[in-house]
Amino acid sequence: MEVQDDAFVLSARAHGDTGAVVDLLTERHGRRAAYVAGGASRRMRPFLQPGARVVADLRSRTSDQLGSARLEPVGEGPAALFDDPLALTGLSAAAAVAQGALPEREPHPGAFYAFEALMSAFAVPEVWPAIFVRFEAGLLEDLGFGLDLSRCASTGSMDDLIWVSPRTGRAVSREAGAPYADKLLTLPPFMLGAQAGLGEGDVKAGLELTGHFLEQFVFHALNRPLPPARVWMIDKLGEAGRL
Repeated sequence: MEVQDDAFVLSARAHGDTGAVVDLLTERHGRRAAYVAGGASRRMRPFLQPGARVVADLRSRTSDQLGSARLEPVGEGPAALFDDPLALTGLSAAAAVAQGALPEREPHPGAFYAFEALMSAFAVPEVWPAIFVRFEAGLLEDLGFGLDLSRCASTGSMDDLIWVSPRTGRAVSREAGAPYADKLLTLPPFMLGAQAGLGEGDVKAGLELTGHFLEQFVFHALNRPLPPARVWMIDKLGEAGRL
């Protein structure tokens, strides 16, 4: 099997004296692990950082065998974020969530495009934490666990949606959810439309919302916790007053 695809590097680890095993999020062929000859070299190391964009030539003898890859870098990748430690923390969290949540060798183009949009957003400090929430919501949708925020699960109303059911992932209106407010998840306005501004606590509420469903529907089934890199990002956002 031999394919070429656009990809983002999610992680890389040394393998042998000179090589590396690289985990890639490709556009059309899903998450792929591959051996990169010379991946441990000083020349290649900058291109194997999480978030680096590459064109990958992937080869394997059988579909279930670890294949090899030849990578060509595209653009400057995460190097543009080296002066922003908080954005790098977000990038590490996004890569860890994608690597942990996505099954290998299963096409998920929506996840690729969500990661691509987040990579562009990291250049805008005021915006990217909210885009990170949308990235996780996009992952959930691409995996078949999308949130239904279009109307109230109880009344069908499209107005005044401020909560989400932690069991079903469906929106709940203020009136319908009032008796159960302590059991519902907060729905931040920015998740309902691009026109809504960001208020204090909105990013925190969004991360709690997507984190709940990632944990319940994705990571719990894999017998894994949410990635430590995500927890670290939330701590750092809190310290920076960005939640």
